[in-house]
Amino acid sequence: MAAMALLGTYASASAAELNALVWCDHSDPNLLKPFEDATGIKVNVKEFEGTGAGLALVEQSQPGDWDVMVIDTVDVRRGVERGLFAPLPEDQLPIADLFPEVLMDQHAKVDGQRYGITEKFGYNTVGFNKAKVDVNDMQSLAALTSDKYKGRIAIYDYYLPVIGLAAMAIGKKTAELTEADLPAIRDELLKMKANAKAVTDVVASQTALATGEADILIGGGEWVTAVIAKENPDLDFSIPKEGAVLWSQSLAMFKDSKNKDNALKFIQYVLSPEGQARLATSACYWGMPANKQAALSDEQKTILRFDEQGEFLKRAQGYPAPSEDLDKKMQDLWTEMIQAP
Repeated sequence: MAAMALLGTYASASAAELNALVWCDHSDPNLLKPFEDATGIKVNVKEFEGTGAGLALVEQSQPGDWDVMVIDTVDVRRGVERGLFAPLPEDQLPIADLFPEVLMDQHAKVDGQRYGITEKFGYNTVGFNKAKVDVNDMQSLAALTSDKYKGRIAIYDYYLPVIGLAAMAIGKKTAELTEADLPAIRDELLKMKANAKAVTDVVASQTALATGEADILIGGGEWVTAVIAKENPDLDFSIPKEGAVLWSQSLAMFKDSKNKDNALKFIQYVLSPEGQARLATSACYWGMPANKQAALSDEQKTILRFDEQGEFLKRAQGYPAPSEDLDKKMQDLWTEMIQAP
């Protein structure tokens, strides 16, 4: 509670507000209310999905309308290149307490200055019902194209992570993909699709595993299984020997914010042990807290497999980060896969 006591010193007699562009996990009152109560700062949130949608909202807004933004860590540079974000003071952030693998300085820092700070991460990998599958099979991506699980699989409908998994399945590294790799990746995707019952979004992914409509989710992970693990403890995820795709979300502060002091206080709160525990276990979706000191309960750590993160991170690879031209070809490849009979 030390962090909240510190935040209490920031409280002002006059009402203050903060406008945040966020993913749904930041709309949870369990995360926002303690900050608002301690500081007197009202947090107004606007939800969006995907970096493209978030940047479109910024373009439709006036400078200064927004104070902070949640963004894929790999996309922080996109915001900097558009002149949107302000540098963050590293000496006022718990850098040393974060998992070093998810700081991702190559994406979050520009010209030596940090513009994004990772707050939460996880894996697009293999989610499954361990009462319905052989858990040993789930330690290899080869199981996803095995006849043994034909018709028992769902695929998460997001092209980058699943293309990343397909690439790993055939021995390629996500950071080194080129157009020449796409035909082989296409073949692997079509094998996955032939084995799958459905290609589905986030909510339907959770529903498919929870109801038994699917026993395996390609692209799933703790963000799907953890939030419903109490209701169904058989739901789990693996980091296969070939690897998994690491997702990472960051907080950034807008250059034109009129409330930079309050924006920094919010970022500091979210990165505090208490804020991290609340964000990690948000009602919308769970994920790994970036701060190793997160105040999670033992049960929450078990569900998130907190103590295994060191080994998981060694096997994780980042989202493919191609040029715009290659990205378009990947999107076209994904559309072709979805439309395949």
